[in-house]
Amino acid sequence: MKKNLLAAVALSAALLPLAASAQNIALVNGKPVPKARAELLLAQVTKTGQQQRTPELETQVKDEVVLREIFIQEAEKRGVPASADYKAQMELARQSILIRELFADYAKKNPVSDAEAQAEYDKFKAQNSGKEYRARHILVEKEDEAKALIAQIKAGAKFEELATKNSKDPGSAANGGDLDWANGNSYVKEFTEALALLQKGEMTPTPVKSQFGFHIIKLEDSREAQFPAFDDVKPQIVKRLEQQKLGVYQQELKNKAKTDYKFANAPQGAAPN
Repeated sequence: MKKNLLAAVALSAALLPLAASAQNIALVNGKPVPKARAELLLAQVTKTGQQQRTPELETQVKDEVVLREIFIQEAEKRGVPASADYKAQMELARQSILIRELFADYAKKNPVSDAEAQAEYDKFKAQNSGKEYRARHILVEKEDEAKALIAQIKAGAKFEELATKNSKDPGSAANGGDLDWANGNSYVKEFTEALALLQKGEMTPTPVKSQFGFHIIKLEDSREAQFPAFDDVKPQIVKRLEQQKLGVYQQELKNKAKTDYKFANAPQGAAPN
């Protein structure tokens, strides 16, 4: 009986180092590097979904964790943790992590619902419904300039060439005045109203005045507004609403805080971007 007990104790003692090593990646100068440390780093690396967990990635992370332990030991040996600069940086890191986790916790507890996302989609779709236009324009400062260009076009000059040469709109002049497809709501009122009166291929017979100057407008084509399906844009909508909710939460915290400090940016009551 005694022999069996002694044998069991000896076997248990022999297995202890193996059990301990199973929990570690390696020993660095006699100090164990736990596997949990690599798992934590792996979780951080794969958290965003941009990297998938693979054997190659696991090996890279293990290498990194062991290297970090080597460098950490050297830093501690040299007394780096006692330096004022290290302590200041650690405090800044602590603050950043606290704030990040605060906002992550808020987002987790206040998710954007499907109903909220659908309502935002419907609102945006309503604002961008109606007609889309493919138009060209020439923008000049003076009405007489515009009238002279209209006369040249009627006499046979090419609209695109005159736009490239004379238009003051840097965004479209290089493309012969081409504005590509755009919803009528994206233009100033005078421009959209003039477009609505044109047929395909027609040009405004007189200059159109707006806050930017005088326009000569040519309608290339029109169509009913194209809009993506809800499921196609839902991730972007959810992301935007999450940012809006977080902005409101940040502003609420700011407004409730009792401080004599006067913020230079973002006036009280206005959520930050």
